[in-house]
Amino acid sequence: YKKHVDGGSVLTEAYEHSGHDIQDIVLRGEYLYTANGPGGFEVFDVAEIDQKGFSERIVSAPVSPLGQRTRIHTKCATSVALPSTLALDPARQHIPENEEQPIDLFYAFVYISDRDEGLVISNVATLVDGNPDNNFLKESETVRFNPNSVLTGATFVAAAGHRLYMTTPRGLYVIDVSDPTHPRITGSLTNGFLSNPRCVAIQFRYGFITDDDGLKIVDLTEPTRPIPIPRATVRLNHAGRLYVARTYAYVANGPEGLAIVDVENPEGPFIDQMFNANGALNDTRAVQIGSVNASQFALVADGRNGLRVIQLISPDTVPGAQGFSPRPNPRLIATYHTKGEAICVSRGLERDRVVDETGGQTVVFGRRGSRPFHLDEMERFYRRSIFTEGKDFERHKGELYFVEDLTLSGGVLTTKSGAVLTPLAMPSPSPTPLLSPSEPAIEPSAIPRVTP
Repeated sequence: YKKHVDGGSVLTEAYEHSGHDIQDIVLRGEYLYTANGPGGFEVFDVAEIDQKGFSERIVSAPVSPLGQRTRIHTKCATSVALPSTLALDPARQHIPENEEQPIDLFYAFVYISDRDEGLVISNVATLVDGNPDNNFLKESETVRFNPNSVLTGATFVAAAGHRLYMTTPRGLYVIDVSDPTHPRITGSLTNGFLSNPRCVAIQFRYGFITDDDGLKIVDLTEPTRPIPIPRATVRLNHAGRLYVARTYAYVANGPEGLAIVDVENPEGPFIDQMFNANGALNDTRAVQIGSVNASQFALVADGRNGLRVIQLISPDTVPGAQGFSPRPNPRLIATYHTKGEAICVSRGLERDRVVDETGGQTVVFGRRGSRPFHLDEMERFYRRSIFTEGKDFERHKGELYFVEDLTLSGGVLTTKSGAVLTPLAMPSPSPTPLLSPSEPAIEPSAIPRVTP
């Protein structure tokens, strides 16, 4: 923060590389994955971005196109999604003694939304296998998925475990990519609730979507049946891309700046504050949130104004900064003025993420054989189980489990909804068993004293 202020709040060091019409970017490891509009999908090598010994910090091939080709031709790529920004390699050799779970296959692929082709899926495992001699993406193995043209016009795709959530002019589509070579649509919301949706973000049981009306929230408890929540709409005039961080959604709101929406109750969101740094932020297109040390920052693509750095939470500016989700106190602390319009920002490194939204393990735990909960195990924490009679005694998902506030009045416990609770009787303690005469008590022996 001090360095930004001492530098006049202007960033000066930056590096560039020519592109076609880059609409979206994701940084993972030493590679930058980009959606290039009519230029399709391309991966740039940024391993030397911080190496002053290299004159060209961003390259499409370190030596020549003959030795590396990381481009897939598509008609009009609009966004790119990776299941994780960690460099996960499903083909990595596992040592049996470690008792590891296999990494799911869908982590080896990149998922591209294309305005004309719908969903494009390409295997990019070659970029995480540590072998620089095989960095070639294969057009022949690329999957292009657009059944009955329902995904035509795709604007954005987000990955949440082995499910993809894609926005199109028709609405929202849920796509299962547990087998990336054979994707299938498993759910949709196309009843007119969404009006020209632009972007989607997923957090727990909800999808957060921006469209012509603003920010809308959809119940995804059953991902195959997205349920609109009409009362969970926040009116915004220019809602663009967004980022959801715990109990706040940050929405790029065009000329009005950055909308910070309280979503602690996702079914009753409201605008907490609209931040524009006294009019400085007036062309916001996209936002990403990240933390450094004890502070939280927003990186905002502010169109013709370039890249903005906003400090959201700091121990110096926010009381209770170390809490779960303190109220942000945004401050514009730095700007980098781009030659063209800044329209997108990459996700950061998801360092402490150990399991994805569908129960897939993403990192190796420190204890041999340990693992995170699988999806069905996680669901038991918030859904009641219903068992049906049958040869398999099958368990079905029941209603959601909520913890209610209790009141105690006149010795009676009552829930917020009015149900009376009866305390369970405390069990009587079992008597201490007596030793039988044949089992004499063992007394500790005295420690013999050593005579000098």
